[in-house]
Amino acid sequence: MHYPFISGRPKPFIYIVVLFMLAIAGLWPTISSRAQTQKTAPAPTAQNPSQPQAAKPAQPGGLQTPNSFVMDGGAGPCSAEFNVTTADGKPLFATLINVHIAYGFGGFHKLDMGVYTNQEGKGKFTGIPAKVKNSPLEFRASKDQLVGLAMVDPLLECHSKHDIVMDIPKSK
Repeated sequence: MHYPFISGRPKPFIYIVVLFMLAIAGLWPTISSRAQTQKTAPAPTAQNPSQPQAAKPAQPGGLQTPNSFVMDGGAGPCSAEFNVTTADGKPLFATLINVHIAYGFGGFHKLDMGVYTNQEGKGKFTGIPAKVKNSPLEFRASKDQLVGLAMVDPLLECHSKHDIVMDIPKSK
């Protein structure tokens, strides 16, 4: 009897397919996980009357919740908290703070995160890996024409708190 799929010589195509499937299975947790912001319940609107109207205490600033200034990267145990102010010390609301993180073996894992500050000018990143490729991390803040920068080395200061003073950039 002759079996066309079973022979004494190796089949390179089958080896390639099996290696490809093993590679996908090994990378699946990395592919399927993304940076997650902390979820907050949506406010009931007039378009959605099915949601019950519960009596809630008035929050300053409208829909801002206490945890809305937190971004969780889910990549490590460290965190960085920032207090963003103007040059005269006033907190800045809705300032965007961005960071790019390369970590893992050879820096192959990448994580880009951003968070807006709350009304007190506070923004926080959690889930930052302790060992990063290009240390220290640069946390860049921007709002309108104002910019600011904070440098954090998560290996030296795993749970850090920094101030970012915003100013108009100097032209060269």
